[in-house]
Amino acid sequence: MGHGIRTVSVAERRRRLAARHHLAPGERAVTAAAAVADIVGLHGSDPASVYLAARARTREVDKSAIEHALYEERSLVRMLGMRRTVFVVPAGLVPVIQAACTDQIAERLRRGLAQQVEASGIAADGAGWLKEAEEATVQALAARGVATGAELARDEPRLRAKITYDESKAYGGPVNVTTRLLTLLSAEGLIVRGRPRGGWTSSQFTWSAAPELARPAAADARAELARRWLSAFGPALVSDLQWWTGLTGGQVRQALAQLELAEVDLHGTPGVMLATDLPGLDGPAPRPWAALLPALDPTAMGWRERDWYVGEHAAALFDRSGNIGPTAWWDGRIVGGWAQRENGEIAVRLLEDIGAEAAAAITAEAGRLADWIGPGARLKPRFRTPLERELAGQP
Repeated sequence: MGHGIRTVSVAERRRRLAARHHLAPGERAVTAAAAVADIVGLHGSDPASVYLAARARTREVDKSAIEHALYEERSLVRMLGMRRTVFVVPAGLVPVIQAACTDQIAERLRRGLAQQVEASGIAADGAGWLKEAEEATVQALAARGVATGAELARDEPRLRAKITYDESKAYGGPVNVTTRLLTLLSAEGLIVRGRPRGGWTSSQFTWSAAPELARPAAADARAELARRWLSAFGPALVSDLQWWTGLTGGQVRQALAQLELAEVDLHGTPGVMLATDLPGLDGPAPRPWAALLPALDPTAMGWRERDWYVGEHAAALFDRSGNIGPTAWWDGRIVGGWAQRENGEIAVRLLEDIGAEAAAAITAEAGRLADWIGPGARLKPRFRTPLERELAGQP
Protein backbone atom coordinates (compact mmCIF):
# COMPACT_ATOMS: atom_id res chain seq x y z
CA MET A 1 0.00 0.00 0.00
CA GLY A 2 2.97 2.22 0.52
CA HIS A 3 1.58 5.56 1.77
CA GLY A 4 2.02 4.99 5.50
CA ILE A 5 -0.78 4.74 8.00
CA ARG A 6 -2.74 7.92 8.44
CA THR A 7 -5.21 8.54 11.24
CA VAL A 8 -8.65 9.51 9.96
CA SER A 9 -10.87 11.19 12.54
CA VAL A 10 -14.61 10.79 12.93
CA ALA A 11 -14.97 14.45 11.94
CA GLU A 12 -13.18 13.77 8.64
CA ARG A 13 -15.40 10.78 7.91
CA ARG A 14 -18.51 12.85 8.57
CA ARG A 15 -17.19 15.61 6.32
CA ARG A 16 -16.69 13.14 3.50
CA LEU A 17 -20.16 11.70 4.09
CA ALA A 18 -21.70 15.14 3.75
CA ALA A 19 -19.97 15.80 0.42
CA ARG A 20 -19.76 12.38 -1.22
CA HIS A 21 -23.36 11.49 -0.36
CA HIS A 22 -24.68 14.90 -1.45
CA LEU A 23 -26.34 15.55 1.90
CA ALA A 24 -24.97 18.99 2.78
CA PRO A 25 -27.02 21.69 0.99
CA GLY A 26 -24.05 22.97 -0.98
CA GLU A 27 -23.23 19.46 -2.20
CA ARG A 28 -26.64 18.50 -3.61
CA ALA A 29 -26.71 16.96 -7.09
CA VAL A 30 -28.65 18.43 -10.00
CA THR A 31 -30.34 15.15 -10.96
CA ALA A 32 -31.30 11.94 -9.21
CA ALA A 33 -29.12 9.93 -11.59
CA ALA A 34 -26.07 12.03 -10.72
CA ALA A 35 -26.68 11.59 -7.00
CA VAL A 36 -27.10 7.82 -7.30
CA ALA A 37 -23.99 7.45 -9.47
CA ASP A 38 -21.83 8.84 -6.68
CA ILE A 39 -23.12 6.47 -3.98
CA VAL A 40 -23.41 3.27 -6.07
CA GLY A 41 -27.14 2.78 -5.48
CA LEU A 42 -30.26 3.43 -3.43
CA HIS A 43 -31.93 0.67 -1.47
CA GLY A 44 -34.99 -0.25 -3.52
CA SER A 45 -36.88 -2.69 -1.28
CA ASP A 46 -39.21 0.10 -0.17
CA PRO A 47 -40.44 2.04 -3.23
CA ALA A 48 -41.09 5.29 -1.36
CA SER A 49 -37.58 5.26 0.13
CA VAL A 50 -36.08 5.49 -3.36
CA TYR A 51 -37.86 8.78 -3.94
CA LEU A 52 -37.12 10.14 -0.48
CA ALA A 53 -33.44 9.20 -0.68
CA ALA A 54 -33.12 10.86 -4.09
CA ARG A 55 -34.97 13.93 -2.87
CA ALA A 56 -32.57 14.33 0.09
CA ARG A 57 -29.56 14.49 -2.27
CA THR A 58 -30.79 16.71 -5.09
CA ARG A 59 -31.73 20.32 -5.70
CA GLU A 60 -35.41 20.92 -6.26
CA VAL A 61 -36.02 17.55 -7.96
CA ASP A 62 -39.66 16.51 -7.88
CA LYS A 63 -41.21 13.06 -8.02
CA SER A 64 -41.92 13.26 -11.75
CA ALA A 65 -38.21 13.81 -12.48
CA ILE A 66 -37.30 10.73 -10.46
CA GLU A 67 -40.00 8.72 -12.25
CA HIS A 68 -38.62 9.93 -15.58
CA ALA A 69 -35.13 8.67 -14.68
CA LEU A 70 -36.52 5.31 -13.56
CA TYR A 71 -39.14 4.50 -16.18
CA GLU A 72 -38.66 6.65 -19.27
CA GLU A 73 -35.03 7.68 -19.54
CA ARG A 74 -33.97 4.44 -17.80
CA SER A 75 -30.83 6.08 -16.45
CA LEU A 76 -31.70 4.33 -13.16
CA VAL A 77 -32.58 0.63 -12.98
CA ARG A 78 -34.05 -1.45 -10.15
CA MET A 79 -32.24 -4.77 -9.75
CA LEU A 80 -31.33 -7.46 -7.24
CA GLY A 81 -27.79 -6.86 -6.07
CA MET A 82 -25.60 -6.73 -3.01
CA ARG A 83 -26.69 -8.95 -0.08
CA ARG A 84 -29.61 -10.20 -2.19
CA THR A 85 -31.19 -6.77 -1.74
CA VAL A 86 -33.07 -4.75 -4.35
CA PHE A 87 -31.17 -1.59 -5.32
CA VAL A 88 -31.77 1.26 -7.74
CA VAL A 89 -28.49 1.76 -9.58
CA PRO A 90 -27.15 3.70 -12.59
CA ALA A 91 -27.85 1.86 -15.84
CA GLY A 92 -24.15 1.74 -16.67
CA LEU A 93 -23.39 -0.08 -13.43
CA VAL A 94 -25.91 -2.90 -13.99
CA PRO A 95 -23.43 -5.26 -15.74
CA VAL A 96 -20.84 -4.71 -12.98
CA ILE A 97 -23.26 -5.55 -10.17
CA GLN A 98 -24.69 -8.44 -12.18
CA ALA A 99 -21.27 -10.05 -12.62
CA ALA A 100 -19.94 -9.12 -9.18
CA CYS A 101 -22.89 -10.18 -7.04
CA THR A 102 -26.13 -11.09 -8.79
CA ASP A 103 -24.99 -14.02 -10.92
CA GLN A 104 -23.99 -16.04 -7.86
CA ILE A 105 -27.20 -14.97 -6.08
CA ALA A 106 -29.17 -16.28 -9.07
CA GLU A 107 -27.42 -19.63 -8.84
CA ARG A 108 -28.45 -20.00 -5.20
CA LEU A 109 -32.01 -18.88 -5.95
CA ARG A 110 -32.29 -21.44 -8.76
CA ARG A 111 -31.08 -24.33 -6.60
CA GLY A 112 -33.36 -23.36 -3.74
CA LEU A 113 -36.45 -22.92 -5.90
CA ALA A 114 -35.87 -26.22 -7.72
CA GLN A 115 -35.69 -27.97 -4.35
CA GLN A 116 -38.94 -26.30 -3.23
CA VAL A 117 -40.68 -27.40 -6.42
CA GLU A 118 -39.73 -30.98 -5.64
CA ALA A 119 -40.53 -30.73 -1.91
CA SER A 120 -43.95 -29.25 -2.70
CA GLY A 121 -44.81 -32.19 -4.96
CA ILE A 122 -45.06 -30.09 -8.14
CA ALA A 123 -42.50 -32.14 -10.07
CA ALA A 124 -39.97 -34.86 -9.37
CA ASP A 125 -37.39 -33.02 -11.49
CA GLY A 126 -37.45 -29.52 -10.03
CA ALA A 127 -34.67 -28.18 -12.22
CA GLY A 128 -36.31 -29.39 -15.41
CA TRP A 129 -39.75 -28.07 -14.43
CA LEU A 130 -38.22 -24.72 -13.52
CA LYS A 131 -36.40 -24.42 -16.85
CA GLU A 132 -39.60 -25.08 -18.81
CA ALA A 133 -41.64 -22.67 -16.66
CA GLU A 134 -39.02 -19.96 -17.07
CA GLU A 135 -38.91 -20.28 -20.84
CA ALA A 136 -42.68 -20.17 -21.10
CA THR A 137 -42.84 -17.10 -18.82
CA VAL A 138 -40.25 -15.23 -20.91
CA GLN A 139 -42.27 -16.03 -24.03
CA ALA A 140 -45.50 -14.83 -22.38
CA LEU A 141 -43.80 -11.58 -21.37
CA ALA A 142 -42.43 -11.08 -24.87
CA ALA A 143 -45.94 -11.43 -26.26
CA ARG A 144 -47.31 -8.79 -23.88
CA GLY A 145 -44.29 -6.46 -23.83
CA VAL A 146 -45.09 -5.24 -20.32
CA ALA A 147 -46.99 -7.23 -17.68
CA THR A 148 -47.59 -7.71 -14.00
CA GLY A 149 -47.00 -11.01 -12.28
CA ALA A 150 -50.76 -11.61 -12.10
CA GLU A 151 -51.12 -11.09 -15.86
CA LEU A 152 -48.27 -13.50 -16.58
CA ALA A 153 -49.82 -16.07 -14.25
CA ARG A 154 -52.99 -15.95 -16.33
CA ASP A 155 -50.94 -16.63 -19.47
CA GLU A 156 -48.67 -19.32 -18.02
CA PRO A 157 -50.50 -21.81 -15.72
CA ARG A 158 -47.29 -23.10 -14.13
CA LEU A 159 -46.88 -19.75 -12.40
CA ARG A 160 -49.97 -20.61 -10.37
CA ALA A 161 -48.37 -23.75 -8.92
CA LYS A 162 -48.23 -23.69 -5.11
CA ILE A 163 -44.97 -24.04 -3.22
CA THR A 164 -44.74 -24.37 0.54
CA TYR A 165 -42.93 -21.44 2.11
CA ASP A 166 -41.64 -21.31 5.73
CA GLU A 167 -44.42 -23.42 7.25
CA SER A 168 -42.83 -23.07 10.69
CA LYS A 169 -43.37 -19.30 10.69
CA ALA A 170 -46.57 -17.31 11.16
CA TYR A 171 -46.40 -15.86 7.65
CA GLY A 172 -45.53 -19.18 6.03
CA GLY A 173 -47.70 -21.57 4.02
CA PRO A 174 -48.52 -22.34 0.40
CA VAL A 175 -47.96 -19.51 -2.09
CA ASN A 176 -47.93 -19.21 -5.86
CA VAL A 177 -44.52 -19.70 -7.43
CA THR A 178 -45.03 -16.46 -9.41
CA THR A 179 -43.02 -14.01 -7.31
CA ARG A 180 -40.14 -16.40 -6.67
CA LEU A 181 -39.82 -17.32 -10.34
CA LEU A 182 -39.98 -13.70 -11.53
CA THR A 183 -37.34 -12.77 -8.95
CA LEU A 184 -35.13 -15.54 -10.31
CA LEU A 185 -35.59 -14.35 -13.90
CA SER A 186 -34.66 -10.82 -12.88
CA ALA A 187 -31.61 -12.09 -10.97
CA GLU A 188 -30.51 -13.88 -14.12
CA GLY A 189 -30.77 -10.60 -16.04
CA LEU A 190 -33.59 -11.80 -18.28
CA ILE A 191 -36.36 -9.47 -17.12
CA VAL A 192 -36.41 -6.10 -15.38
CA ARG A 193 -38.85 -4.27 -13.11
CA GLY A 194 -40.68 -1.34 -14.65
CA ARG A 195 -43.27 1.26 -13.71
CA PRO A 196 -45.52 0.13 -10.84
CA ARG A 197 -49.28 -0.07 -11.04
CA GLY A 198 -50.22 2.80 -8.78
CA GLY A 199 -48.35 5.81 -7.46
CA TRP A 200 -44.78 6.34 -6.34
CA THR A 201 -45.33 4.37 -3.11
CA SER A 202 -46.66 1.26 -4.90
CA SER A 203 -44.75 -2.02 -4.93
CA GLN A 204 -46.83 -3.78 -7.62
CA PHE A 205 -44.25 -3.53 -10.38
CA THR A 206 -44.65 -4.40 -14.00
CA TRP A 207 -42.04 -6.46 -15.82
CA SER A 208 -40.44 -6.29 -19.25
CA ALA A 209 -37.61 -8.03 -21.07
CA ALA A 210 -34.17 -6.85 -20.00
CA PRO A 211 -31.73 -5.59 -22.64
CA GLU A 212 -28.78 -7.85 -23.37
CA LEU A 213 -25.66 -6.43 -21.74
CA ALA A 214 -22.06 -7.55 -22.03
CA ARG A 215 -20.81 -8.51 -18.57
CA PRO A 216 -17.25 -8.10 -17.34
CA ALA A 217 -15.42 -11.01 -15.75
CA ALA A 218 -16.60 -11.57 -12.18
CA ALA A 219 -13.19 -10.77 -10.62
CA ASP A 220 -12.91 -7.52 -12.57
CA ALA A 221 -16.48 -6.58 -11.67
CA ARG A 222 -15.84 -7.14 -7.96
CA ALA A 223 -12.76 -4.93 -8.09
CA GLU A 224 -14.72 -2.17 -9.83
CA LEU A 225 -17.56 -2.45 -7.34
CA ALA A 226 -15.08 -2.25 -4.45
CA ARG A 227 -13.47 0.82 -6.02
CA ARG A 228 -16.80 2.59 -6.40
CA TRP A 229 -17.86 1.74 -2.86
CA LEU A 230 -14.59 2.98 -1.38
CA SER A 231 -14.88 6.18 -3.41
CA ALA A 232 -18.27 6.84 -1.81
CA PHE A 233 -17.98 5.19 1.60
CA GLY A 234 -14.26 5.07 2.28
CA PRO A 235 -12.19 5.19 4.34
CA ALA A 236 -13.74 2.13 5.94
CA LEU A 237 -13.08 -1.27 7.42
CA VAL A 238 -12.60 -4.23 5.10
CA SER A 239 -15.40 -5.92 7.07
CA ASP A 240 -17.69 -3.01 6.11
CA LEU A 241 -17.08 -3.72 2.43
CA GLN A 242 -17.58 -7.46 2.86
CA TRP A 243 -20.87 -6.90 4.69
CA TRP A 244 -22.14 -4.33 2.18
CA THR A 245 -21.38 -6.46 -0.88
CA GLY A 246 -22.38 -9.80 0.63
CA LEU A 247 -19.28 -11.34 -0.93
CA THR A 248 -17.01 -13.85 0.77
CA GLY A 249 -13.88 -12.75 2.58
CA GLY A 250 -11.74 -14.31 -0.14
CA GLN A 251 -13.62 -12.50 -2.92
CA VAL A 252 -13.23 -9.17 -1.12
CA ARG A 253 -9.50 -9.71 -0.59
CA GLN A 254 -9.06 -10.57 -4.27
CA ALA A 255 -10.97 -7.44 -5.29
CA LEU A 256 -8.94 -5.18 -3.03
CA ALA A 257 -5.69 -6.71 -4.29
CA GLN A 258 -6.45 -5.17 -7.71
CA LEU A 259 -6.72 -1.65 -6.27
CA GLU A 260 -4.12 0.83 -5.09
CA LEU A 261 -5.00 1.36 -1.45
CA ALA A 262 -3.77 3.31 1.54
CA GLU A 263 -3.91 1.98 5.08
CA VAL A 264 -5.63 4.22 7.62
CA ASP A 265 -6.33 4.21 11.33
CA LEU A 266 -10.07 4.67 11.93
CA HIS A 267 -10.25 5.72 15.57
CA GLY A 268 -8.14 2.77 16.68
CA THR A 269 -9.15 0.20 14.06
CA PRO A 270 -7.23 -0.56 10.83
CA GLY A 271 -9.05 0.54 7.69
CA VAL A 272 -8.43 1.18 4.01
CA MET A 273 -9.16 3.82 1.42
CA LEU A 274 -8.27 4.47 -2.19
CA ALA A 275 -4.75 5.88 -2.39
CA THR A 276 -5.97 8.54 -4.82
CA ASP A 277 -8.45 9.74 -2.19
CA LEU A 278 -5.86 10.85 0.37
CA PRO A 279 -5.88 14.52 -0.74
CA GLY A 280 -9.69 14.48 -0.58
CA LEU A 281 -9.63 14.30 3.22
CA ASP A 282 -8.39 17.85 3.53
CA GLY A 283 -11.38 19.75 2.12
CA PRO A 284 -13.21 22.42 4.09
CA ALA A 285 -16.02 21.35 6.37
CA PRO A 286 -19.52 22.25 5.13
CA ARG A 287 -21.79 24.36 7.25
CA PRO A 288 -23.80 22.28 9.77
CA TRP A 289 -26.65 20.58 7.95
CA ALA A 290 -29.93 18.84 8.73
CA ALA A 291 -31.47 15.92 6.84
CA LEU A 292 -34.38 13.53 7.24
CA LEU A 293 -33.45 10.28 5.53
CA PRO A 294 -35.89 7.45 4.82
CA ALA A 295 -35.93 3.88 6.01
CA LEU A 296 -33.13 1.81 4.45
CA ASP A 297 -31.32 4.92 3.26
CA PRO A 298 -27.98 3.99 1.60
CA THR A 299 -25.99 6.28 3.91
CA ALA A 300 -27.55 4.90 7.09
CA MET A 301 -27.05 1.33 5.78
CA GLY A 302 -23.66 1.94 4.20
CA TRP A 303 -21.36 0.48 6.86
CA ARG A 304 -21.47 -2.49 9.18
CA GLU A 305 -19.69 -0.64 11.99
CA ARG A 306 -21.85 2.44 12.55
CA ASP A 307 -20.99 3.78 15.98
CA TRP A 308 -19.30 6.86 14.50
CA TYR A 309 -22.61 8.14 13.11
CA VAL A 310 -25.34 6.18 14.96
CA GLY A 311 -23.94 6.55 18.48
CA GLU A 312 -26.16 4.97 21.13
CA HIS A 313 -29.39 5.19 19.15
CA ALA A 314 -29.39 1.83 17.36
CA ALA A 315 -31.99 0.13 19.58
CA ALA A 316 -34.66 2.70 18.70
CA LEU A 317 -33.83 2.94 15.01
CA PHE A 318 -33.21 -0.65 13.81
CA ASP A 319 -35.51 -3.66 13.65
CA ARG A 320 -34.41 -7.13 14.76
CA SER A 321 -33.10 -7.98 11.29
CA GLY A 322 -30.81 -4.94 11.08
CA ASN A 323 -33.02 -2.72 8.91
CA ILE A 324 -32.92 0.95 9.82
CA GLY A 325 -36.00 3.14 9.95
CA PRO A 326 -36.34 6.84 9.07
CA THR A 327 -33.58 8.93 10.66
CA ALA A 328 -32.93 12.56 11.57
CA TRP A 329 -29.37 13.79 10.93
CA TRP A 330 -27.45 16.77 12.15
CA ASP A 331 -24.00 17.54 10.76
CA GLY A 332 -23.01 14.00 9.79
CA ARG A 333 -24.57 11.90 12.54
CA ILE A 334 -27.95 10.49 13.49
CA VAL A 335 -29.65 12.40 16.29
CA GLY A 336 -33.21 11.09 16.09
CA GLY A 337 -35.92 9.56 13.96
CA TRP A 338 -39.15 10.48 12.22
CA ALA A 339 -42.38 9.04 10.89
CA GLN A 340 -45.44 10.16 8.97
CA ARG A 341 -48.71 10.13 10.89
CA GLU A 342 -52.11 9.35 9.44
CA ASN A 343 -52.88 13.06 9.03
CA GLY A 344 -49.74 13.52 6.91
CA GLU A 345 -47.72 15.27 9.62
CA ILE A 346 -44.02 14.46 9.83
CA ALA A 347 -43.35 13.70 13.50
CA VAL A 348 -39.73 13.96 14.62
CA ARG A 349 -38.16 12.88 17.89
CA LEU A 350 -34.65 13.92 18.83
CA LEU A 351 -32.80 11.32 20.90
CA GLU A 352 -30.29 13.77 22.33
CA ASP A 353 -29.93 17.47 23.02
CA ILE A 354 -28.49 19.13 19.91
CA GLY A 355 -29.27 22.72 20.75
CA ALA A 356 -32.03 25.09 19.69
CA GLU A 357 -30.54 26.06 16.32
CA ALA A 358 -30.06 22.45 15.20
CA ALA A 359 -33.51 21.44 16.45
CA ALA A 360 -35.09 24.33 14.55
CA ALA A 361 -33.27 23.30 11.37
CA ILE A 362 -34.62 19.75 11.64
CA THR A 363 -38.14 21.04 12.31
CA ALA A 364 -37.91 23.21 9.20
CA GLU A 365 -36.73 20.22 7.19
CA ALA A 366 -39.73 18.22 8.42
CA GLY A 367 -42.02 20.92 7.04
CA ARG A 368 -40.29 20.87 3.67
CA LEU A 369 -40.47 17.09 3.54
CA ALA A 370 -44.21 17.10 4.29
CA ASP A 371 -44.77 19.61 1.49
CA TRP A 372 -42.73 17.49 -0.93
CA ILE A 373 -44.61 14.29 -0.08
CA GLY A 374 -47.91 16.07 -0.62
CA PRO A 375 -51.31 15.69 1.03
CA GLY A 376 -52.39 12.41 -0.55
CA ALA A 377 -49.47 10.03 0.04
CA ARG A 378 -49.09 7.98 3.20
CA LEU A 379 -45.78 6.32 3.93
CA LYS A 380 -45.50 3.02 5.76
CA PRO A 381 -41.97 1.60 5.74
CA ARG A 382 -41.74 -2.01 4.72
CA PHE A 383 -39.74 -2.78 7.86
CA ARG A 384 -41.18 -1.14 10.98
CA THR A 385 -38.77 -0.05 13.71
CA PRO A 386 -39.53 0.80 17.35
CA LEU A 387 -39.28 4.59 17.11
CA GLU A 388 -41.05 4.79 13.75
CA ARG A 389 -43.99 2.74 15.05
CA GLU A 390 -44.29 4.90 18.13
CA LEU A 391 -44.15 8.19 16.24
CA ALA A 392 -46.63 6.96 13.62
CA GLY A 393 -49.05 5.90 16.35
CA GLN A 394 -48.86 2.22 15.37
CA PRO A 395 -48.94 -0.69 17.87
